[in-house]
Amino acid sequence: MGYDHTALFKIGYGLYVITTNDGSRDNGMICNTVSQVASSPELVAVSINKANYTHDTVKATGVMNVNCLTEDAPFDIFKKFGFVSGRDTDKLAGEQVFRSGNGCAILGGYINSFMSLKVVNYIDMGSHGLFICELTDAVVMSDKPSMTYAFYHSNVKPKPAPKASKGWVCKICGFIYEGEVLPDDYTCPICKHPASDFEPLQ
Repeated sequence: MGYDHTALFKIGYGLYVITTNDGSRDNGMICNTVSQVASSPELVAVSINKANYTHDTVKATGVMNVNCLTEDAPFDIFKKFGFVSGRDTDKLAGEQVFRSGNGCAILGGYINSFMSLKVVNYIDMGSHGLFICELTDAVVMSDKPSMTYAFYHSNVKPKPAPKASKGWVCKICGFIYEGEVLPDDYTCPICKHPASDFEPLQ
């Protein structure tokens, strides 16, 4: 049958902001690997890359909050919590936040719920650490749809700008010559008309 690792891309994921506090300031990161793994007791697993500062903070403190993002979360949220490191950036500076009983931040907007988690087990997964956690608090704020990884890629993440094409188009047959400068002696390979029958691409 073969092995196609892109089959993993078909697994559905939500998108969350994990918030922590290192004792002196708040921190947060985008995470797409949060899942309930047991119902009795209710346990939630959160996988975090060891390169992330959040991993170290959770491992040291044993607590975190999971903020469930909604579909109206703007790209700025993902830039703030996903594109810079909490080691040298105060990611929650200027953010309106609330605080749960575990001392971690709750985002003031773009979430429909949050869960406070206490780590009860840690599994070294190589590149990631897997935190098995019990819930200490959980609140639903709204019924707005949760952000999924697929929704983010289709509707939130900016699409790359199309490359500006530079060239010339034959007014007679529509053939396109790619390049900034059309040679004076150029002849269309399709209709054999001269360079004077070409105009710049718009």
